[in-house]
Amino acid sequence: MTACNGAQSSSKSPDQAVVATTVPGQFRGQLSDYWYQGKAEINTYDLQQVRYGEVHPGQITLIFVSEDFLTDRQVKNDAYANPNTTPIIKTNLIRRFTTGIYDYSQMTSVFTPTDLAKQPHTLKVTTSVQDWCGQTYTQFNADNDGGWKTELRSYFESEGDVEHTVTGDFLEDEIFNRIRTGWKELPTGERRVVPASGYLVMLHKPYAAVATQLTLGDYAGDRFTDAETLKSYTISYPSLERTVEIVFSAAPPYVIRGWTETYPSRGKSLTTVATLKEQVVAPYWSQNSLADTDKRATLGL
Repeated sequence: MTACNGAQSSSKSPDQAVVATTVPGQFRGQLSDYWYQGKAEINTYDLQQVRYGEVHPGQITLIFVSEDFLTDRQVKNDAYANPNTTPIIKTNLIRRFTTGIYDYSQMTSVFTPTDLAKQPHTLKVTTSVQDWCGQTYTQFNADNDGGWKTELRSYFESEGDVEHTVTGDFLEDEIFNRIRTGWKELPTGERRVVPASGYLVMLHKPYAAVATQLTLGDYAGDRFTDAETLKSYTISYPSLERTVEIVFSAAPPYVIRGWTETYPSRGKSLTTVATLKEQVVAPYWSQNSLADTDKRATLGL
């Protein structure tokens, strides 16, 4: 699958002059031919979102697509004139919900290389949050030492404009992409994981890796359903009193059926739930005319 605008070359071609890293990655796997159809996978999820000590209704749009990405500039390869390129899988996650009279919009983009021998770490993550109070933006860029240079641009006095470096085994934000490239060798046991950037921004948490316990197994609950066998990947952060469980199909293309996120909110432990509602595979970037508007109904939008 290839993404928005511009000519595309096959992402199966090898990298040229890719910047090397000496820090080993935590993941294995590769993209199947499913991702090279010249289309994107578009998913919509029903959302029950924790905020202000209550659970609010909302919706998530989750888009997966393959692209070619410049490793030096860490932007999409549009011109194909720069040899420092690598194939990636990209996530765009758009979360919208209301809290009383006003609404929230959050978008996270994750750019994860699929040639793990040359690029074992996710190269870039961006997250923006908008609500009626203001907006906040954060960005992670992989450095050559296995960490990520981060920047935060916030309207809150206690945060302001901040830049520093984060180190850890991997980013929670990249786990969806890693599942889609093959889940059987997901890391388990104790790891130091950087929590999801959307969580860090919304709850004003420090940008740092946190000790976690990771488990992988068959899904034992009844909240999510599928005709295929379901697997569960759980990330537990004891120091944050936070647990994330991601449920996905065991068979390719490893569809994300939903996830839960439990943490304290105003003195209560509450759970955010996202449940897959609709899915289509389509070249959405070319479906931008008034005549295409009706296609939104197939996604429940």
